[in-house]
Amino acid sequence: MKQFVIFGIGRFGASIATTLYNMGHDVLAVDKNEERVQYISDKVTHAIQADATDENTLKAIGIRNFDAAVVAIGEDIQASILITLLCKEAGVSYVLAKARNELHSKVLYKIGADKVVFPERDMGIRVAQSLVSTNILDYIQLTPHYSLVELEAVPAWENRTLKELDIRAKYGINVMAIKRGEHINISPAGTDTIQEGDVLVVLGEADEIERFQEKSNEKSNRK
Repeated sequence: MKQFVIFGIGRFGASIATTLYNMGHDVLAVDKNEERVQYISDKVTHAIQADATDENTLKAIGIRNFDAAVVAIGEDIQASILITLLCKEAGVSYVLAKARNELHSKVLYKIGADKVVFPERDMGIRVAQSLVSTNILDYIQLTPHYSLVELEAVPAWENRTLKELDIRAKYGINVMAIKRGEHINISPAGTDTIQEGDVLVVLGEADEIERFQEKSNEKSNRK
């Protein structure tokens, strides 16, 4: 069991806090808003109303004892930056922070944030990708250029080996795993055959993944 502290109990922060708690971890939720604290109080280990931009508050909750901190404050950029900085200065080994924009993200990384996320933007990307490409099951943008994507096998891939598809050579895409029902092949070989219903977990440049999908769908439609 790990110990987490979540600063900011909006929709994003509350979702993280309750999920971690339901996974069996010790979760402290902190927010200045009394209503939010009352809402989350019976869904986490502890919930307190406090101003986390006050260094004394962080000392009082024993911030250095937590395994990780999540700064889920997006609107108040000044508070987000200050809390992130105070957490790192206090010795929290891992701080994940929510950013409002790219400039906010750069500042958070500069002051020591270990991971910066854009929940609304990332969800928007996933939804857009699922609307455009019917065989995309999940889409994670790792960098502006590289993505990790789950693709449901199209008919053009079925009964063909990875070597026959030659995905890496043609598109520069790496097949990281093949999911078949409950089984996951995390180190697929060139001789592995794609079957109906398989899900390929691929890593590569977003443009090349899109090109690979288009070519595969064209082949499937011609059949």
